[in-house]
Amino acid sequence: MDNQNGQSLTPKKLKARLEGFSRVELIHSPTPFRKLERLTRELSGPEIFVKREDMTGLGFGGNKSRKLEYIIPDILAKKADVVITYASLQSNWCLQTAAAARLFGVIPLLLLFKTHDLPDELDGNLLLDHILGARIRIRDGGPGKFIDEAVLEEALEEAINEVREWGHTPYVAPVGGSVPGGDMDRPLGALAYVDALLEMHDQTEQEGVAPIDYIIHATGSGGTQAGLAVAAKVLGQGTKVLGISVIEEAKKFRGEVLSIALDTEKILGLNTGLDADDIVVLDEYIREGYGIVDQDVADAVRRMAMLEGIFIDPVYTGKAFVALLDLVDRGYFKPTDRVVFLHTGGTPALFPNKSRFTEFLPG
Repeated sequence: MDNQNGQSLTPKKLKARLEGFSRVELIHSPTPFRKLERLTRELSGPEIFVKREDMTGLGFGGNKSRKLEYIIPDILAKKADVVITYASLQSNWCLQTAAAARLFGVIPLLLLFKTHDLPDELDGNLLLDHILGARIRIRDGGPGKFIDEAVLEEALEEAINEVREWGHTPYVAPVGGSVPGGDMDRPLGALAYVDALLEMHDQTEQEGVAPIDYIIHATGSGGTQAGLAVAAKVLGQGTKVLGISVIEEAKKFRGEVLSIALDTEKILGLNTGLDADDIVVLDEYIREGYGIVDQDVADAVRRMAMLEGIFIDPVYTGKAFVALLDLVDRGYFKPTDRVVFLHTGGTPALFPNKSRFTEFLPG
């Protein structure tokens, strides 16, 4: 292995490892990267940049599109013609999967779970799912924070049997395309964020702002953070990846992200020495729970819009931006640090949350 005993790889060598995996073209890349000038001035440092993964170009954009570039080939290789996946009612993952599936003649079957008090009216991502002609099954998420495991297993079994009764071949894709499971036996989604960090590395070199000290992003299923952490470790420039959890407690979730990261290293033939200390997850911004908008989130969404003309969503990037503002305020970063805010998409979720924004924002 080129990086045995924790040695780093050049970007060129790491890119060569990725080229060994099948990939389809779904996104407009590179996605935009720029400095948030007004925000940086208002906060008096650190230098803050944004990586616009919300502008990938497929189905309103988002980080899941990049993951699906590696997952779609696996679906096709396994001769499946129906992809079954699952998440919350307003899931951006499910929307992106449905859009990508349609491009390749695969039928999307979505198991959407009610996880809090959002109505199941046709709005936001759910409306877009219907426009895409996805087969949709709406279920109650059960008593857990997200989706009760027993409820999920029952729903998946029913969906698989239904697809087979149609005479079709199902492929079960795990939520977020992150943890290997269902019919995805490798961390394909995380590979995409090894690639994304390489893309960002090229952009920062071209802009003369390398190296980046921190990347901060919302983390939900773990694949994005795992891929970023692996690439950051391999490149050896000291970039720290901060995952802002939107659902899981850090104690448990760090282990899940580390497991995905180590599996990613394995399939790339790497041995960087990555360990638990390289996985930073902050869970204090979950607040009332997954997908619940509070005053801080509403204020953060408006602040980003008014300062930079960028819309962020209330479920993922809104909470990550709350975290960024709070960490700056607390002196977590040095004034000279370069910090990248990774905008992972999900903005259609703004619309079904309109009543909460009406409650928290001035008229």
